[in-house]
Amino acid sequence: MGRTETGYHPPMSATVIRTRFAPSPTGFLHLGNVRTALFNFLAARLLGGEFILRSEDTDAERSRDEYLDALLTDLRWLGISWSAGPDADDSHGPYQQSLRGAAYAKHYALLEAAGHTYPCFCSATELAVARKAQLASGRPPRYPGTCRELSAEERAERAAAGRAATLRFKVSGEDSVRFQDLVRGPQRFELADIGDFVIRRSDGTPAFFFSNAVDDALMGITHVLRGEDHLSNTPRQIIMLAALELPIPRYGHISMVVADDGAPLSKRHGSTGLRELRSFGYLPLAICNHLARLGHVYDDPGFMSMNALADNFSLERLGRSPARHDTTQLRHWQKEALAHGDAEAFASWLLGSESPVGDELAALLPDGREQAFAELVRDNVEVAGDALHWAAQLCSSPMPVTSAALEVLRACEPRLIDAAIRQIDAHPDDFRALAVAVRADTGLAGKALFMPLRAALTGDTHGPEMARVYHFLGPGEVSARLAQARSLVGLSVS
Repeated sequence: MGRTETGYHPPMSATVIRTRFAPSPTGFLHLGNVRTALFNFLAARLLGGEFILRSEDTDAERSRDEYLDALLTDLRWLGISWSAGPDADDSHGPYQQSLRGAAYAKHYALLEAAGHTYPCFCSATELAVARKAQLASGRPPRYPGTCRELSAEERAERAAAGRAATLRFKVSGEDSVRFQDLVRGPQRFELADIGDFVIRRSDGTPAFFFSNAVDDALMGITHVLRGEDHLSNTPRQIIMLAALELPIPRYGHISMVVADDGAPLSKRHGSTGLRELRSFGYLPLAICNHLARLGHVYDDPGFMSMNALADNFSLERLGRSPARHDTTQLRHWQKEALAHGDAEAFASWLLGSESPVGDELAALLPDGREQAFAELVRDNVEVAGDALHWAAQLCSSPMPVTSAALEVLRACEPRLIDAAIRQIDAHPDDFRALAVAVRADTGLAGKALFMPLRAALTGDTHGPEMARVYHFLGPGEVSARLAQARSLVGLSVS
C-alpha cells in the first residue's frame, strides 16, 4: 500500500455534517469525556449539522445498561441533545455496537476476500515476549508478523490444536499515511512503524480499530473530534477504511484535560465526575461554560448560553496544549450561572425537588422562612452545599461559631456588645441605625465595629449583607445571639 490520505472531504453543501460522541457504557461520565461530547455537539451546531450518540458496548463484561441509561440522562441534563442514538434510531442505526454484528461480519468478509487479513494464533505471552525484545533493541513495538505467512495447513493445525485466533489486518507498503488533523495540522505516520493490527478478537468481538472506524463510515460521520490519545489509532483506521473503500471522516485530536498541577485528572484533584458535580448542585450551563474553555478560546470572556457557545465555537480555536481543569474556575462559572438566573430560579434550584440539599435545608429552616432565606443567601451560595452552612449559621440555636468568629469575639471589647444589646429595643428593624448608635456610644468604627457585630450575629466573619441578616433574624433572635456572643467576649484561648 502506498501513501494514503483522507481524501474524502465532501462539499459542505452536498453532505450533512455529522459529528458523534461514542462512549463505552462501563462507568459514569467524567469531565474529560463530557468535554469531548460538548465539543462535538458545539461543532455540529456551528456547522448546521447533526450530532449523534453511539454506545460502544462490545465489552460485554464491563458494559452495563445502567451506565447507558445514566449517560443518556446526564447528557440531557447538561443540555446536549442528539439527532440519533441508542434511544432514537434512524436509517444508520442501530447505535449500540452490541447490535451491529451483521454489519461487522459483512465487512470482515470483504477484507478477507480481498486478502487484507489473516488469522493470528499468537498467545498473549508470545506477544509480550516479542514486544519486550523489540523495546530492548530500541525498536518501536509492533507485531512481528509471526502468523502472516502461515500456510493453509499450518493454520489448520493450529486451529485443530484448539488455539484461538484473532483476525489481523495486513499493513503493507513502504510509504506513509498522511492526513490533515483539524487541530494539529499535517500528520504523517510511517507504515513500517504501524504493524499488522487486530480487528477481531479471539472471542469474535470486534476490536476498537475496526468497529469504531466502520461505524463512523456507515453512520455518515464527517467530523471526529476525540482525545489526542487516539492520534496513533487514526492511521490504522484510515488504511483500513481505504481498503474497504468506505468514506473517511475528518479527524481532529483535542488536548487532554489535566489538573492544575499538570497531572491527569484523578480523585485527588477533587470532583471530576459529572454526576458528582450534579450532586453538589453545579448548574448545567456552569459546567458547559467551564468545559467549553478547556482547550478552546473564546473572544468573549463572559458567561454564555448554549446557543452562544455554539455560535462562537471554532475548530480553528481548538488548542494543542494540555487543558487545565481548575475547580476555582468551575466555581466562577457556577457563580455566573446563578447570577444570570432570577430569584425565582435560584429558589427553585436551592429548595425544589431536584435540589441535592433540599431535605437537609427543610430540616434546618423554620416553616415559612424558606423563600426569605433563599433571597438572603443568594449572593453567598455557589454550590448547593454552601446553603447548608448558612442555614446552620442563621437558623440554629444556639448559634454555631466558626473558629475565625470565635477569635474575633475573644478579642472584642465587652462594651461594644453591651452597647448593641442596649440599642435593640430602639432599633428592632434597622441594623444601620443600631450600628450608628453603637458607634456613638463606644467610639468604635469601621472593622473594629462591624466585624464583631457580624461575628456576634452570624457566628462567622463573612456572609450576607448585615442589614438583611438583622431583618431576617428579628429582634428576639438578635437578642439571644448577642447574649451568646457576650459570654464569649474576652475569653482567653485555652
